[in-house]
Amino acid sequence: MAISGNYKMVIKTPMGDQKGGMTMNREGDALTGEMSSPFGNTVIEDGKVNGNELTWKTKVSNPMPLTLEFTGTEDDGNISGKVKLGSFGVSTFSATPD
Repeated sequence: MAISGNYKMVIKTPMGDQKGGMTMNREGDALTGEMSSPFGNTVIEDGKVNGNELTWKTKVSNPMPLTLEFTGTEDDGNISGKVKLGSFGVSTFSATPD
């Protein structure tokens, strides 16, 4: 399973689709990297890989400060799953290799 690399990402939010990019680096069961959007760049924190399951968090400050918590599955190079939007509930995301 190839997780390391660059991705195009879409997060479904109450403010509409938020498009951005993501760079992921996998070393064993650890996942690191960075996410980018029109609101700025954020660091992937607490990233873990278990089989084809991935989890990570990132802290954003725009348009408001919150922690996004991702749970996803890698399938044929694509990643999709759910993202907890702080106190704004849970939504979905998808990422495709760039």
